Amino acid sequence: MQEALAEADAATAHDDVPIGAVLVHQERVVARGHNRREVDQDPTAHAEILALRDGARHLGAWRLSGCTLYVTLEPCVMCAGAIVLARVDRVVFAADDPKAGAVGALYDVPRDPRLNHQVEVVRGVMAEASSARLKAFFTARRGR
Repeated sequence: MQEALAEADAATAHDDVPIGAVLVHQERVVARGHNRREVDQDPTAHAEILALRDGARHLGAWRLSGCTLYVTLEPCVMCAGAIVLARVDRVVFAADDPKAGAVGALYDVPRDPRLNHQVEVVRGVMAEASSARLKAFFTARRGR
């Protein structure tokens, strides 16, 4: 999660919401991502999506079985769906997102038994560190 938090800091550097993601396979980081919506002008440039894309390229397969995705904020519906479709084994996230979270807050996409793949979920890992970054970012943004 420390590395995902470093990715979140990279997003802040270009005035994007500080969310970072790291994809791990066989105890090795194979991909990273941080929000790039502002810099890329791309509504799908979420940290999780970018890490999943990079991981698929690195591993040479769209199926990311055996992988764990670490992310600093509970994934949204789009990202939760991509996590399921990529066949990620486990998602570990820091802070809950009560307004848009799709891994337990509003929905629980990764554990929906109606889907063809379920994902193990671990929540709350380093939540305070992630929440502090998000609060600082939005406080600064409102101050402008």
